[in-house]
Amino acid sequence: MKKYKFYLVGTFLWALFLVSCKETKNNQVLSNDKTSALKAGYEIEPVNIQNVKLTDSFWLPIIKRVQEVTIDYAIKKCDEEGRFENFLIAGKQKTGTTRGDMPFDDTDVYKIIEGASNTLISAPNPKLERVLDSMIAIVKIGQEPDGYITTWRTINPAKPPATWVPVIEGKRWESLQISHELYNPGHLIEAAIVHYEATGKTNFLEIAIKAADMLVRTFGDNLGQVKGVPGHQIVETGLLKLYQITGKKEYLNLAKYYLDNRGNPKNHKLYGEYAQDHIPILEQKEAVGHAVRAVYMYAGMTDIAALMKDKGYENAVNNLWENMVNKKMYITGGIGSRHDGEAFGVNYELPNLTAYNETCAAIGDVYWNHRLHNLYGASKYFDVIERTMYNGLISGISLDGKQFFYPNALEADGVYKSNRGSCTRQGWFDCSCCPTNLIRFIPSIPGLIYSKTNDVLYVNLYASNNASFKLGKTDLQISQQTSYPWNGKIAISVNPKKESKFTIKLRVPGWSRNEVLPGDLYSYKKASTQKATINLNGEILAIQPENGYFTITRNWKKGDKINLNLPMEVQEVVTNPKVVTNANKVSLEYGPLVYAVEEMDNKTNFDKIDVTSSDAFKVKKEANLLQGVNVIENSKLKAIPYYSWSNRGVGKMKVWLDYKE
Repeated sequence: MKKYKFYLVGTFLWALFLVSCKETKNNQVLSNDKTSALKAGYEIEPVNIQNVKLTDSFWLPIIKRVQEVTIDYAIKKCDEEGRFENFLIAGKQKTGTTRGDMPFDDTDVYKIIEGASNTLISAPNPKLERVLDSMIAIVKIGQEPDGYITTWRTINPAKPPATWVPVIEGKRWESLQISHELYNPGHLIEAAIVHYEATGKTNFLEIAIKAADMLVRTFGDNLGQVKGVPGHQIVETGLLKLYQITGKKEYLNLAKYYLDNRGNPKNHKLYGEYAQDHIPILEQKEAVGHAVRAVYMYAGMTDIAALMKDKGYENAVNNLWENMVNKKMYITGGIGSRHDGEAFGVNYELPNLTAYNETCAAIGDVYWNHRLHNLYGASKYFDVIERTMYNGLISGISLDGKQFFYPNALEADGVYKSNRGSCTRQGWFDCSCCPTNLIRFIPSIPGLIYSKTNDVLYVNLYASNNASFKLGKTDLQISQQTSYPWNGKIAISVNPKKESKFTIKLRVPGWSRNEVLPGDLYSYKKASTQKATINLNGEILAIQPENGYFTITRNWKKGDKINLNLPMEVQEVVTNPKVVTNANKVSLEYGPLVYAVEEMDNKTNFDKIDVTSSDAFKVKKEANLLQGVNVIENSKLKAIPYYSWSNRGVGKMKVWLDYKE
């Protein structure tokens, strides 16, 4: 992090903002073993990003851009639009009315703190840490004495910032369906836990615990308690994470209460399919409604399945995952086909020009699939994660780190304003959840690379890094060197402190096993004949992938070297015939990357581009194009990685190309 400029919301509070909150260690709020609850649930746990130093030429520049550009940019935007000022007005440190247009504007501040905290793990930065302490001090001002925290209602409960939030008597919780009074503390709790894990400080965590304790007192079926569930899910996963670090079962029970009572008309007036509140969650078998809300809820359900060994939750989660991946997922990993309701459509409804594919939904889907991998250890969940990350997720942020897609379309005609009123990325939105969610997620990427049990190491993603951690009782150092995703050669060094027997599982991506995604929604027009190979200390291992992993169990010693080769070639993808919008069309892939043709590179023939059975393609590195990419070319077209489109102005684009025999 080079430097930080903090944009103050009032010069009379200058002294307050410069005073960092004292570093406090409140061990009474934490269990003796903060991971005990986690370990009791998931058999597999991620290797913490504190133990993984990324050196990768693909992901590290993206993370650094967020660290050095996007966070500072977002702080400035939040200041300009009154996000900080709302906390001060709520705490009576300033006078005024609620600023901003959304009842969840508070969460932009929380998500910035969360993302910035993750960057502190990767790259300690005292200046940034002081900025965060100042932001946390501002948040604390806006919290009511009993722990309640939603600034617009504290400022003036009779006047919400959005006209679509109903006011009846101006009381708390009276419009849970749309008020975001539970969504706001949900993001607060999630961010506070990351900040605590990154810094060891409890200044933000104490605010979150105070809010969570207020929720525990408030909601339930006991006399005097409020009945109801969140309109927008996320407080569930926040409470479950808080349970895992505190051991306080009241948080676990409240999260399950919220989930158990969705679709329960005896508890509240149902919100309908839009909020996944049409039937009880254990009866839900189809992914419906608002896609972000859905995957946040599914993540919480997966936590309950793991933490409470609940088979009903587990079965429901598996049914929902199968439906989404087999019938409702775009080739980019995007989900949510409809602008109306930011929602899933019906099965096989996957339009391209009007695709929604909200960036937040892609992020939420990664969170959910990561939990599923922790539960089952199957590579298919990382096939979804990898496809989403390299394509439909990072497409949400521009190469300069200051422009954003809210929806991520798979086609553009240069006229239809797919991105909330724009044909290209925008610098900000009145609803700025996607930019701040990217800030929240991208710095956490190193924590996805490895997972472990006591005697098994999962290598899930390929990116250059150096990692040091304990595998059971073994002190282990492991490093990767690779140019992935531009080629599939990965060199891995394994260095246990002393010779030890354990298992390493190296993921063989679905694309390398002739599987686009799990299920039959997509397939390669022609299966590749190239196979993934692996050698150990120079000797080829004659093993086949099992459950999507090369598995090696042996006595490992210092200096052991694994070389994995995942051959890449241009592949043509076709869609299940039930997706009528992609009939007689193909998409081009190379390794984990989905490609798009953009008018910028095909000015004379864009509308006539097609692919025929006789076409041959070549892949070429262009170091000066779009910060360095591999392009796919032949005599008729030039294609670029989908994530990089629309960085050179407004124009036409398409992922699916007409195919002719």
